[in-house]
Amino acid sequence: MVDTDIDVRTFCDRWLSTWTGNKPEDLLEFYTEDTFYLDPAYPAGLNGREELSKYFEKLLNRNPDWKWEAVEIFNTEKGFTLKWKATIPVKGTPLVLYGLDIVEMRAEQISRNEVYFDRVKWLELMKAGGL
Repeated sequence: MVDTDIDVRTFCDRWLSTWTGNKPEDLLEFYTEDTFYLDPAYPAGLNGREELSKYFEKLLNRNPDWKWEAVEIFNTEKGFTLKWKATIPVKGTPLVLYGLDIVEMRAEQISRNEVYFDRVKWLELMKAGGL
């Protein structure tokens, strides 16, 4: 179970909302200074807020209008696993993706975030100039 008194659902709602709007500095506030972050673009991971900041700046700038929402949350000993839904606008039509995050928490911040999803359709659209 998460070692803090936070409400995980409320935390996820606040955290996921910061992925929209191209405000990487707001998103980074959810992560510890020594955080570890991994997703399909960086399968070896990124270490610390400095590396993560550079990535988030590019990623959020390219996707300012995408929306993220929690579908299911499963508490774990160190944090939670989140099943999410992302809606990414592509030429006026939404691309909907589902994925999972494994999240570890420390002092009400994310110390480890592993993101897993199938990005094939998204990459195809990017190559076709849709994003």
